[in-house]
Amino acid sequence: MSYFLKSFIKNERQQFLLEKAEKLAQLIKQRTDETEKNASFSPDNLADLKNEGYVTLPLPEKYGGKQINLYELLLLQEKLAEGDGSAALSIGWHMGIIMEISEGQLWEQDQFEWFAQDIGKNNKVVNRAASEPATGSPTRGGIPETKAVRKGDNYVLNGRKTFTTMASVLDYYLVTAYIEEKDAVGSFLIAKDTPGVTVDHTWDTLGMRGTGSDDLLLDNVVLPVESLVEVNEGKKTKPKGWLLHIPACYLGIAVAARTDAIAFAKNYQPNSLDTPISEVPHIKQKIGEMDLKLLQAHHFMYSVADKWDQNPESRENLGQELAAVKTVVTNAANEVVDLAMRIAGGRGLSKQYRFEQYYRDVRAGLHNPPMDDMVIQMLAANAVK
Repeated sequence: MSYFLKSFIKNERQQFLLEKAEKLAQLIKQRTDETEKNASFSPDNLADLKNEGYVTLPLPEKYGGKQINLYELLLLQEKLAEGDGSAALSIGWHMGIIMEISEGQLWEQDQFEWFAQDIGKNNKVVNRAASEPATGSPTRGGIPETKAVRKGDNYVLNGRKTFTTMASVLDYYLVTAYIEEKDAVGSFLIAKDTPGVTVDHTWDTLGMRGTGSDDLLLDNVVLPVESLVEVNEGKKTKPKGWLLHIPACYLGIAVAARTDAIAFAKNYQPNSLDTPISEVPHIKQKIGEMDLKLLQAHHFMYSVADKWDQNPESRENLGQELAAVKTVVTNAANEVVDLAMRIAGGRGLSKQYRFEQYYRDVRAGLHNPPMDDMVIQMLAANAVK
């Protein structure tokens, strides 16, 4: 267990959860070469996550879950990301969405009942498909070009969704679409084997290759009206604590880079030195800087998560702090990985080490929501009120 997470474990339950995540982290770490090569989410990783019951943890206990809170989600996701950041980020979307639907009571009770039972009994996995080529991230407010047209007792959907993480291995998609009859945006729950649903393997990126965030194609997909599980009726968006799974993931990547950098420094001794480079002053300086940044990031993130859990009545006031955590932690993670690369020197670019993967993967955090510019603008607008 990492030096950082040990000090944040509060009880035996969290110790048990972390041990589960640590076991999974070791398994998924062994498949990074495969996922990097294929730019896809490993079915073996998903099988391990399902077999260990990881995907059911956010569910209420009556459905077979552990009803983990936000603090526990972050502990799990950070530890998992030490093994493979792309696998952690991917499953983090499923975990957070289940928490959001359950805690926020977003669906009708009977809809949630059968869905939760399916996940609990069969370890099903879901993710939202919201981004599109023309609209970019849904956080920017674009109206989906994917259309849902009512025809009798059914809806017919057509469109293309981008950045659909784990697209090829998901059991369900939560697809946003513009509903013409309602003049509103809604989300439809679609099973993977529904006719007209296909995956276009478009994912070929520099970092986070193992997320398999391919395009989802919808060609005259016919759905019963009950598949419409959410309708955006212009209500004010509430803060989403579960989105802290994003900074938790990148923090885990940074911790892994820090651990590898220290191991490298303690074991690398060029013939020009009488000691390993870990004893060289400027290397010590960089190690100290890494730990300082990681300590700051950990305390900020987990204190806000604890505030979210302990004061549910105040959650609507935590939007700025949640957004600030994402910006501060992901930027700190990038700085830590950069320092790790500097410690490793030219060897940090070699495929023999994981430094170059950490470097590529951690960069992706800057492009996950909320974006830095939106966070800074929000803080500034509040300050000048």
